[in-house]
Amino acid sequence: MNLVLLTALGVGGATIVGALIGFLFKKQTHTFSDIVLSFAAGVMLCAAVIGLIMPSLESGEGIVSLTVTITGVVLGAICVNLIDKLVPHLHKLGGDSGEEIHPERQEKLNKVLLFVVAIAIHNLPEGIAAGVGFGTGDTAQAMTIAGGIALQNIPEGMVIIAPMLAAGMSKGKTLMIAMFTGIIEVIGTLIGYFAVSISTAILPFALAFAGGTMLYVISDEMIPETHAHGHERGATYSLIIGFCLMLAFDFLLG
Repeated sequence: MNLVLLTALGVGGATIVGALIGFLFKKQTHTFSDIVLSFAAGVMLCAAVIGLIMPSLESGEGIVSLTVTITGVVLGAICVNLIDKLVPHLHKLGGDSGEEIHPERQEKLNKVLLFVVAIAIHNLPEGIAAGVGFGTGDTAQAMTIAGGIALQNIPEGMVIIAPMLAAGMSKGKTLMIAMFTGIIEVIGTLIGYFAVSISTAILPFALAFAGGTMLYVISDEMIPETHAHGHERGATYSLIIGFCLMLAFDFLLG
């Protein structure tokens, strides 16, 4: 149990560590932010396919497994798309009460909040995945999953800080939101550990759902954003490096 708690705190804490690092680079150039965000996109892409979607597909047999996985991926993407339409109603998170937000800042804030919400959504089933490994006694698998999640959470935490600050959020709210996304993962790990029988049944769908949310955000937000400032080549190579690093990490610990 102590190992589970330490792992849960480590996985969730990786996002907070990344956020604190992000504060050090709050005045980021477009080149720096595009490179870091592309690296995180590469890590997320590999995690989505190798760490979430493929395990979902391999957890069952035949057409049923394929149907569950595809359904989870599509519903995950649709869910984030719906959130995208609801995000404008969440703009009060970004400013003081009663503050009138400029339309340009509003649009920027909406994109940032969508990214943060998507991270929070996929953190829960990721945490459950790590918890299930401990609950079933497969400590090695749980540690591998947790390690991969923690690796991707650091750049995720980094890249959400500067955009939120640039959109006008206070440092306190920015840090609280980053901490919230990490806490979600801690909760997910504990849920997976204490409810193995339930989470094992829903895990294939939950993994695919999480993968779908990540694929949507990568394609709809992260890649277009990193290719909008004239640094497409560097962003592309950064994504590939992030993907390969996560792939190597998964292979070596697998």
